[in-house]
Amino acid sequence: MTETRYVRSGDAHIAYQVKGDGPIDVLMSSYINISIDAFEREPRLARFLERLESYARVIRYDARGIGLSDPISPDAPPTLEQRVADALAVLDDVGSERAALFAPFTSGPPAIVFAATHPGRTQALVLCNTYARAHRGPDYPYGDEVESFEVRFDEVVTPRPDPPAEDIAALHAPSLADDRAYLEWWKGEGRRGASPTVAAVLVRLYFLTDVRDVLPTLSVPTLVLGPTRDNGLGVPDHSRYLAEHIAGARFVELDQADLYPFSPNGDLLADEVEEFLTGTRRRREPERVLATILFTDIVRSTELAAEMGDQDWRQLLDRHDAMVRRQIDRFDGREVKTTGDGFLVTFTGPTPAVRCAAAVRDGAAQLGISVRAGVHTGEVELRGEDIGGIAVHLAQRVASLAGADEICASGTVKDLVFGSGIDFEDRGEHDLKGVPGRWRIHAVRR
Repeated sequence: MTETRYVRSGDAHIAYQVKGDGPIDVLMSSYINISIDAFEREPRLARFLERLESYARVIRYDARGIGLSDPISPDAPPTLEQRVADALAVLDDVGSERAALFAPFTSGPPAIVFAATHPGRTQALVLCNTYARAHRGPDYPYGDEVESFEVRFDEVVTPRPDPPAEDIAALHAPSLADDRAYLEWWKGEGRRGASPTVAAVLVRLYFLTDVRDVLPTLSVPTLVLGPTRDNGLGVPDHSRYLAEHIAGARFVELDQADLYPFSPNGDLLADEVEEFLTGTRRRREPERVLATILFTDIVRSTELAAEMGDQDWRQLLDRHDAMVRRQIDRFDGREVKTTGDGFLVTFTGPTPAVRCAAAVRDGAAQLGISVRAGVHTGEVELRGEDIGGIAVHLAQRVASLAGADEICASGTVKDLVFGSGIDFEDRGEHDLKGVPGRWRIHAVRR
């Protein structure tokens, strides 16, 4: 993990971290109530940071009240002037004369004020899925009503026995609403980043801020990044408003609804930021490695969820996920991601992949459910923590041919595990949707 340092700003200590040594300084603050100390534990965010750090010195800090910085009193939330002063204190402490400000979502308004009041310290401004004003009013037709914000965020921050992490994800990152690993990260780090009372105070502060009058005074190069689809908060409209009211701003829309700026189009977003800050967009050939891919999923998951009800189904799914992860560790696999009711896993060889699939099948039976699995060995493209390529699609198609409690494998897998003692039943040749040619499929005998 990156070393954390502190600087005094007024009556508060502000925590910050520095990584990378490029010629450009990039300043960014904590994301909503997620501390900078948690950034590197989320693979999408870590990948985005690595891109920035490849050409810039990245300076990230916790806003006062969040994470490692000093707490705030709920009766005295920080002002915009204090938040600007905190950013200046961090830049001064690291000896940065000018920095590009990367400002996603709720960090947009203070970054706008910083750039307007300190243009000499601002090399550029990148506004990502953010706003000048978040709430609707007589003179601003975008966003939600203040009353709706109050209800929505009271529900988000009020402690419950089972906090609705899925609801939060659906609000700001709908593409990740079924990603259990991401939800656990968000839920755990959100709790550590701010207490419910402080989170409620800060969220109201974020969404009641209005810096529209500052926009015409901006004189620094500005990139506005916004989503094309709305998740209920009006961010596409907010982004267009920013672009229209900042002289000379460059506006780029990405085809998504997520406000979380690092997915699902994190690489595309990183490309836009890099080109804006450096003038070039480096094209990287994806790294390719040989791997064995395992797909699993629960049979009849939709019907089971409807029969059991949300709470019982969620508890069963949690037990299933814990069981699968134990088997992944046992057979030295690497969990790439969850797929709602299943897993995508890679192995260095096909034999442990098939044996892991069998162990998952047997473990699921003990839980009273059935799973199907598919295994294929081929070249995959490494995309940070994720993988891609035709081999991944092929493995998924192989899995779709398996029945309840079955493990299907491609002919490649069968040939490679010769002599391992694993027995197969020939299932004939198949056309696999989206995959060229015909493929011989085999089922693993019990």
